[in-house]
Amino acid sequence: MPDGSDDQARGTRWPAESTAEVRRAVAAHDPVGARETEARERILTALGELADPLDVDAGPTHVTGSAIVVGRRGTVLHMHKRLHRWLQPGGHLDPGESPAEAAWREAQEETGLPLHHPQGGPLLIHVDVHPAASGHTHLDLRYLLVAPDVDPSPPSGESPLARWYPWDEAMAVADDALRGALEAARERVETGTAGELFAAGRAPGGRGDG
Repeated sequence: MPDGSDDQARGTRWPAESTAEVRRAVAAHDPVGARETEARERILTALGELADPLDVDAGPTHVTGSAIVVGRRGTVLHMHKRLHRWLQPGGHLDPGESPAEAAWREAQEETGLPLHHPQGGPLLIHVDVHPAASGHTHLDLRYLLVAPDVDPSPPSGESPLARWYPWDEAMAVADDALRGALEAARERVETGTAGELFAAGRAPGGRGDG
């Protein structure tokens, strides 16, 4: 088993296998539409070319993890503090995190909601590439997260504006980068078995939300 010495020598904060795992997940994902198809190819190319694509400090182009939070009332969006748009929660990866773990952590931090992955574990439902603040380009992996039927309560320091949106209203305020992810999540909710989707699922490490 690799001991990580090569990763330590080149200064990365993620083992090389982490990038390989992300690449496998993106390669296995079936995109819908021209925008997502192009995004998937761009992400796969970047994962093969960039030395540390999971590290925000390694360069302006990097992987991020975000969450499409679903529940009985629709989906949760928050008003981004810098971009001043209604967006899904998410952000950069902390050292050693996977995109799914980052999506779960960031979404809980930004909404104050206890969230969990579906019963089968993290579910990648959409990918996108888009420009972000500070000249960054985000290679964004979107995961489905399930919330209980309670109002968001963002903690101090986060945007205080976070709320449930019915699907049609969410689509109306979404930009092009978000709309495809909302469509994918809505299809999962409306064509799946609600009893399974909204049952207690898994947080990273196999923990449920209690």
